[in-house]
Amino acid sequence: MLIRPETVPDSPTLLHEQELWEKGVARVGGVDEVGRGPLAGPVVAGAVVLQAETAASWSGLMTDSKQMTEEQREVAYEQLMARGVAHAVGACSSEEIDAIGIASATRLAMARAIEGLDPQPQHLLVDALTLEAVSLPQTAIIKGDAVSLSIAAASVIAKVTRDRLMAGVFEAEFPGYGFASHKGYGTAAHLAALKEHGPCDIHRNSFRPVREALLQR
Repeated sequence: MLIRPETVPDSPTLLHEQELWEKGVARVGGVDEVGRGPLAGPVVAGAVVLQAETAASWSGLMTDSKQMTEEQREVAYEQLMARGVAHAVGACSSEEIDAIGIASATRLAMARAIEGLDPQPQHLLVDALTLEAVSLPQTAIIKGDAVSLSIAAASVIAKVTRDRLMAGVFEAEFPGYGFASHKGYGTAAHLAALKEHGPCDIHRNSFRPVREALLQR
């Protein structure tokens, strides 16, 4: 099922979760991804199950992760970890993105995140996408990270996980590209570094700016 909200709330709510809880669906999983657009690094998905008894306490702490500051995301992430929220992450590498395309890689990363949840959710709320390869009942919600608190939580976990990976591991492994600052997105500084140094092992060779840099080498 695909839902297109007529209006987007000021902050994510538990409306869709509550409807499922009232039907006896205890474990509702929110799913979202980050990193579809960058020229380098993986696409990362998060999956989260908020407990009905405590879910309301998250209101106001999270919104669409793209609209939050880095500090706000870090605070929300640490709260999710400290309070033991059931969660998992999944990713697809740049090599996988090149092999199967970003759309398929995004769905695969989401499937991997869902697979990591134990116990498994009984129903999924997914940001915008339908996951045909996942057999669980699911609802795709357009602008889901701005509508559903569970999806917003998944977005925060995915975003913080990916940003830490780019700023920590890959900045150290591939110095000179500025991954700590732009996280792999196609900023002017990144494009200049790509032109100077050529692509590295985590660049997505199927993306046009990277292909062009390869041709110039």
